[in-house]
Amino acid sequence: MRLFLVTLTPLLGLFIWRSKYTFYYNILTKMELPDGYYYEGEVSSHCHPMNSAPNLSFKYCEDASFWDHYDADGKLEERRVVVSCDSGRRKWNTVMGPLLDPIPRGSLWIYSPISGETTHLTLENFPAEHTFHPLGVEIYPSYSGNASYMYVVNHAANKTVIEQFQVSPSSSVAKHIRTLSHPFFIASNALALTSPTSFYVTNDHVFTKRLPYVGAVLPMVETVLGIPLSFAGHVIINPDETDETAVLSHNVVAPFVAFSNGLSISPSGLELAIASTSIGTVYFYSRNTSTNALTFSTSVQLPFPPDNVKYDHDGNLVVSGHPHFPTLLQLVAGKVDIAPSWVVSISRIEGAVTAEYDLNAPLSTSTIVPSPANHTVQTLFQSNGKIFTSSTSGLIDTLSGNLYVTGLYAEDGAIICHP
Repeated sequence: MRLFLVTLTPLLGLFIWRSKYTFYYNILTKMELPDGYYYEGEVSSHCHPMNSAPNLSFKYCEDASFWDHYDADGKLEERRVVVSCDSGRRKWNTVMGPLLDPIPRGSLWIYSPISGETTHLTLENFPAEHTFHPLGVEIYPSYSGNASYMYVVNHAANKTVIEQFQVSPSSSVAKHIRTLSHPFFIASNALALTSPTSFYVTNDHVFTKRLPYVGAVLPMVETVLGIPLSFAGHVIINPDETDETAVLSHNVVAPFVAFSNGLSISPSGLELAIASTSIGTVYFYSRNTSTNALTFSTSVQLPFPPDNVKYDHDGNLVVSGHPHFPTLLQLVAGKVDIAPSWVVSISRIEGAVTAEYDLNAPLSTSTIVPSPANHTVQTLFQSNGKIFTSSTSGLIDTLSGNLYVTGLYAEDGAIICHP
């Protein structure tokens, strides 16, 4: 025990030094957030549940991504949203626990801003014996009505895999193509496509809840101490191969990240962002579009542990996260019903950085963390959990101005805020 304490004490000190803002504001204290704030107007009149027809399966939604539809001339016809949900998350969560019942399947949904409808995707040819617990989801654009490849991280019963589907714009069916498996898919979390058959993927932990005996302790130690063991990799698959041999390569491109969570590629393709949840930071990397290699460029400190990150089509990075980690843990354990939400946009700026920014929000980012170099942060949505709980993903549609937010343990799954 003495040796354990001698080893643990400097690690704890290092974490507090690296994560002083996260440690103080998100663990030791609980920030005062409003019931609901939306940067374009009153929440009550601008925000509503994404699924207007309540469905017991459309809840506990983790990720959301745009699905762009282009015509034959390359003109954007519609920008739909694909959403991953798991109504069984309270009994099967390989990141935070518990691991009680993997049998009830999660679900995938498509929202159309033109029809205003949220449609459940039926899984076709998905093996009957497979379990399905979706997290990260990404889908390639559709051109001239062609079907798109969609990839979904699946925290299945026995191990984490990535499922490949094919979806047509005119159908509500996701046709299962194959299950991708690799030794480095330890705890895969988020995806960012680089082609129809290649993608970046984060692995949020090296020690997981699945480990016998130590699974209840080591993942939490890795999380709370911010030990930088997780990583992001780039994967290339061979579409002509079977499940077992489909992964041609997996190259680690961003090692030594503390709880690597969401990731996203900028519209130019020249930058990639990764959320480091444990230390409340987003890392930015320059991307080589020929080799998919990454080079660290800068980082931005946030007032909360970030979850998923998504670039909008103007190049701003939308980040969602959890402003109070202990409350989130209580929510997972069923001891409370709500946990706070916070969604911001990170924008690159030229010139001098001001000490005060994000001044329209009820709780300004600038009162908690210092000004980021060459960037500014704007709050898009805040809630103490009463309006919307446990935000994980945020999307800004630059065409309509709509803000989409998913909630890890939100009973209504996801909300839309209209300008």
